[in-house]
Order: sequence, then C-alpha cells, then structure tokens
Amino acid sequence: MDSLETELERARTLDESELADAIETIGFECTRCGACCKAESACGEGGESDNEAGGAAGGDSGTHGSGENAASAETDAEPHTATVFPDEIRQLQTAGEYDFRDVARPMPYGLADGPDGPEGETFEWALQTDDCGDCTFYAEDDDGMGACTVHDDRPLICQTYPFSVALGGTSQPMGEAVDEEGMVRAHECEGLGRDISRAEAEELAAALKERAVRELEEAIGVRDNYQPVDPSAGQVVVHDSEGAKRPDGSPYE
Repeated sequence: MDSLETELERARTLDESELADAIETIGFECTRCGACCKAESACGEGGESDNEAGGAAGGDSGTHGSGENAASAETDAEPHTATVFPDEIRQLQTAGEYDFRDVARPMPYGLADGPDGPEGETFEWALQTDDCGDCTFYAEDDDGMGACTVHDDRPLICQTYPFSVALGGTSQPMGEAVDEEGMVRAHECEGLGRDISRAEAEELAAALKERAVRELEEAIGVRDNYQPVDPSAGQVVVHDSEGAKRPDGSPYE
C-alpha cells in the first residue's frame, strides 16, 4: 500500500466527471428502505425497532441513544456503525443543539467489555445509536418509509452511501463491494442498478471525492497526533485527528 500522503494526492486529483460516469453506469436511487441506517436485525415488541414501533429518532427531547453503550441488552443485533469526523459532530451539534454524546459514540472496534461497560482505546467516532442499534437520527413514518432527521447536515459517509472509491486509507461501508466501475465501488443496497440523472450522479461524485480526501486527511491527523495513553479500568479513550479524547469529546489529559 502507498503512503497516506500519496493516496491523499491521488484523492485530490480524482476526476469528478469520471466518478459521475461510473455512478451512472452502476445506477442508484435511494428507496428510503433504511437498511443503511439500522442495525442488522430489529428489536423491541414484535421484532420491531423503537423507530418502527413509533419512536422518533432525533426528536425534540435532545437525548439520543445511550452514550457509550452501542446497543441495549434487548438485542444482539450488530449496531449501525457509521464514521463521523470531529467537525461533522460539531456541525450536527450546532444544527440541532445536541450534546456531543447525543451525536457520536466511540467507535466500538478495539474496545473490551469491562464490568461497567466498554473500556480501552479506539480510533474515531461513530454516529450515536438508539437502544436497538439504529442510527439515532433515523425515523420511519407509519408506512415504514425511512427518513434522516438531520438530512441537510448528515455526514459525508451518509451522503455518499452506497459508494466508495478504490483508494488505500479510505473506508468500505457495509463490507466488500458488490459492484465496481473504474475507481468507484458499490456496496450492498437495494437501490443499486436503478436510473440516476446526470445531475444527481455529479452531486454524488463531488461528495464522494470530498469524502475520500477527508478520510485520508483524518487518517493522517490521527497518525500524527497519536499519543499513547494508559486509561484506567472502565475508561474509554478515543483517538481522532485532534488528539486523545474522552467519550464526551473533551480532551484526555
């Protein structure tokens, strides 16, 4: 694999027109099924998630999810896990007047199950989830049609799903690619293969390029600002591009 700096330069020189061509060839239309926003299996009464049973994610209460816990004991579902950058967290906080932990939780990978919950060190943040493991900003209407309650401020990973670019140091959402065209990879989604307008393909391509650049800039920042810490039992430390932090986003000192 090339260095992160080399991959970043490649990302910055990606041709948006070629990315749009690839997206058009693959095809995509969001069906608002919510699969990319929810845990792998439902929970709650009758096998329904809280959102499906009438709960509203991202509501007016200002409380979303359960802080450091990825999902409640009500379900063994793998929780929804979407990377969110530090500045994207702040943007969502400002847009909805949310607390930090309303928006984000420590990325679960690398954490151990301690007697009082997760503990250890991890890298980066994931969007907060509700007790069923669904994205806390996901909601469904009475007909089961999904919607994002922070759509205008949603992170780049959400803007660009189900696509990614074939560059080292960038993420692959929802596992391996199921289709590929040039530098563009497509991941599991029922909306693939549907017609997409040129304007929509170009908008997606621009966001996809921006995401590739941002992911690599963040990875370089994490590497350059990493300082090993020795958290006490029961503590969680998150390393992002701005340094080591506590689960509430405050600097770890």
